[in-house]
Amino acid sequence: MSTPAEAEDVGEKRVTWAELYFDLVFVLAITQVSGLLHHHHDATGLVRALVVFVPVYWCWVGTTVQANIRDVDNPRDRLGILLVGLAGLFMALAIPGAYGGRGVLLGAAYWLARVVLLLLLVRIPGVWRGPYGVGVLVSGPLLVAGGLLPDGPRLALWAAAALGDLAAPTVFRRRLAKVAYHPAHMPERFALFLLVALGESIVGIGGTAASARLDAAELAAVAAAFTISASLWWQYFVYAADAMRHAVVTADSRRDVVRRIFQYGHLALVAGVIGVAVGFGETVADPWRALGPGAVALLYGGCALYLLTFGYTRWMMFRQVATTRIGAAAVTLVLLPAVVRLPALVVLVVLAVLLVALNVLEHLRVERTSRAAAAPVPASVPPTAPGA
Repeated sequence: MSTPAEAEDVGEKRVTWAELYFDLVFVLAITQVSGLLHHHHDATGLVRALVVFVPVYWCWVGTTVQANIRDVDNPRDRLGILLVGLAGLFMALAIPGAYGGRGVLLGAAYWLARVVLLLLLVRIPGVWRGPYGVGVLVSGPLLVAGGLLPDGPRLALWAAAALGDLAAPTVFRRRLAKVAYHPAHMPERFALFLLVALGESIVGIGGTAASARLDAAELAAVAAAFTISASLWWQYFVYAADAMRHAVVTADSRRDVVRRIFQYGHLALVAGVIGVAVGFGETVADPWRALGPGAVALLYGGCALYLLTFGYTRWMMFRQVATTRIGAAAVTLVLLPAVVRLPALVVLVVLAVLLVALNVLEHLRVERTSRAAAAPVPASVPPTAPGA
């Protein structure tokens, strides 16, 4: 991965230092979403956490797209990115009390971020007739209005705002076809955001373990949880990241790849990792305690969502079925009810073994494909034979 000081070639757009500093705000934001889910991880809690997470994520996406399509390495845009970062910090501070007294702060901070982003792009003709305009004219006001309402109506209005934001790239896809995306910058930015989320899984392990006795069972639980986190990292950065970059570089419609694979696909990937991270917080502290359905659903369900998303992205990129990952996700979901009453350590070890086995299987498949591609093709065999 190139750094802000390096690039593969002169024409490749680089991630700027301002963008990397901006990401630090979202380290806190993801931690706050995880904390909200930790305290309420029933079905209602999942919906409430997701509804709060979408505007946080969409604020980051809007800034990333703005930095991708323009040169932001100048004082005006640096200050704009930092101002959006300040708004993101206000959002992060509001999340713990989002369904209490800080709802207006969350909505107002998001609205501020969307107004700043629209102003940064105001020179682009008709920019308000698109996702940035939806943020300023629709979802921002809905979030502020929701913050003034009681809990139930607030959740409904915020859900409508989140759906409006998520639908905007699809509704305005023809207009977005005119946008010239830089292909190398976009995969790198979304990979960095996933790294931020994976960092939260490490916090989920260490934050709990730091106050434990750290006997043999607790250290084993830490090792198993880290193996799970590292396996999730391996699935993306060893097997998927280059394919996603290749897909956006070679796509006939970069707009569709950006929308389907990055904006939507990575929302699911990050949500899955957050679920796993919260599950870690429930397991490491007391390895011999049975977790119960809520914590196991977060841990195994988050992992299954993460793997199933690769099935979605692979189909969208290449119209190919990711059989190994979909199969592993299915096994994870089948195991979920069976491990509910088992000790947390056993739950972690079972999932770690499954993910390691998946990575080994993926490695063997890649090696087999590489050897087949390197082998000479007999003259009698057509180079495009079916099933090759």
